[in-house]
Amino acid sequence: MEAGFSAAPAMGQNPGTQDLIGTVSAISNSLMNEVSKVIIGKNENLRRVTVGILSNGNMLLEDFPGLAKTLLANTFAQALGCKFKRVQFTPDLLPSDIMGTYMYDQKEGEFKLRAGPLFSNVLLADEINRAPPKTQAALLEAMEEKQVTIEGITHKLPAPFVVIATQNPIEQEGTYPLPEAQMDRFLMKMSMGYPDRAEEKAILARRKLRGKDGHDVLQITSPKKVVAMQKALETVHVDPAILSYC
Repeated sequence: MEAGFSAAPAMGQNPGTQDLIGTVSAISNSLMNEVSKVIIGKNENLRRVTVGILSNGNMLLEDFPGLAKTLLANTFAQALGCKFKRVQFTPDLLPSDIMGTYMYDQKEGEFKLRAGPLFSNVLLADEINRAPPKTQAALLEAMEEKQVTIEGITHKLPAPFVVIATQNPIEQEGTYPLPEAQMDRFLMKMSMGYPDRAEEKAILARRKLRGKDGHDVLQITSPKKVVAMQKALETVHVDPAILSYC
């Protein structure tokens, strides 16, 4: 563990639990502050994505093109210090294109796994509804079990593993709406929304100040620390009344 993280019993019985959660809160706030330098005026979305990552869940962003869905995922990955992969989903995308496949190594004289983009920490599944059901189904095991099975062999995915998928609510011709089984794999669904006049002006002003299209994002944490933060949430006390309500 890093940065003072240590294993603690559940249900808040350890005296250091409050300090542990305080550390998670401080890192999360620093993470959101760093991402907010790039994603302007969407603090609620940043909070939700942070909650989704800490909960080890997957998120679906549905909104019109050009509203920084891809930028949001990429910026979070940079600030997290996590390995980021982007897949543009298309009607001809095959399951092996995202999972990987075994290829024969002539030097070694054996088949070796050529890992696909699923072997990352943050996967951006861009326009997920444009892929056929067979490829969409290939994501189910990865999103729920954090593993993939290729030619009968199961491979664990790197930790943490989070899927941030996008889909556009327009131009639905030729698309494949997500089935209920796959929708259930997403912890939350959200939309970005258009920036208001002041936010749009701030976006233009910051672009002028940077003098380039790219953004410089500081790394706030690391994959190992993110896993520790996820485990730390297990120490949060949950009142029986809340359990009953759920």
